[in-house]
Amino acid sequence: MVQKIILDTDPGIDDAMAILFAEAHPDISLEAITCVYGNATIENATANALFLKKKYSLKADVVKGADKPLERPPVGATTIVHGETGFGDFHAPKIEDLKADPRPAYQYIIDSVRSQPGEITLVAVGPLTNLALALKAAPDIVDLVKEVVVMGGAFGVNGHRGNVTPYAEANIHDDPHAADLVFTARWPTTIIGLDVTQQSFFTRQYLDELHGAAGEPGEFIWKISRFYLKFYSQKLGLEGCHVHDPSAIAYVIDKSLFTLREGPVRVVTDGPAEGHTIQKFDGRPYPHDEWQDKPSQRIGVAVEDKRLLALYWDTLVDYGKR
Repeated sequence: MVQKIILDTDPGIDDAMAILFAEAHPDISLEAITCVYGNATIENATANALFLKKKYSLKADVVKGADKPLERPPVGATTIVHGETGFGDFHAPKIEDLKADPRPAYQYIIDSVRSQPGEITLVAVGPLTNLALALKAAPDIVDLVKEVVVMGGAFGVNGHRGNVTPYAEANIHDDPHAADLVFTARWPTTIIGLDVTQQSFFTRQYLDELHGAAGEPGEFIWKISRFYLKFYSQKLGLEGCHVHDPSAIAYVIDKSLFTLREGPVRVVTDGPAEGHTIQKFDGRPYPHDEWQDKPSQRIGVAVEDKRLLALYWDTLVDYGKR
């Protein structure tokens, strides 16, 4: 069964990997790319999405979204990881004959789920500001969305706690107030965090071989990944990169790839642990418990990484042959 998704993203090298994965797989209908600040400024993120729409003839709408967090001061674009404009050393040319949808991303999300109740999965792989703004403007959408899938957070499983602070993952740290709103809303949410995304690894060899096997999409992924791999090599001592954003798409395609744990989730919104995601999963009553009246959500705690890598490989190779 084909699943309709709106991909909320901050393109972004691994975001581009995820966008092509979603476009390529026959079980996904990529309805829209709603953009948010994060890996790049909102202007560069939107320009990158329009470039991909033009380059790959995407039917998906491109929508410009939030340019700053709900409350906290902006952290700024992640240029050290994704380069000056988001795609490493590759700078996407400006697309003159395509424009973003005139609505702000949060309104596009509201309009889409109201017009197609129960049909759309929101897949968010950047800061959660657009989703939080949609919730604030239209709380009724919690009953209209099929599912929310988030790449973000870190819960200490498999030894993974944070990547921008000791206890915070980048997307959640960029807007912790938005994340707490999204995770405590009464819509079904699955969080694919560092606990599982750092268990899967695109090695340099994997990307080199994909370059040769997946045609033009493989070549583009290889080209933009050079900057990404340089960061991983120089800063983390790794010869490859973690499979962050594509893991959220993999979950939508095949939920059996992941083992999940249930329980309400809260986000620390200030102080040195700002952006820290915490799940209550013991079911015990406590005299002071700001989790107890919140809905149970699911987080990824294990992944079949070899199957995930094979799924990505097969999907992109098939796409490159079309």
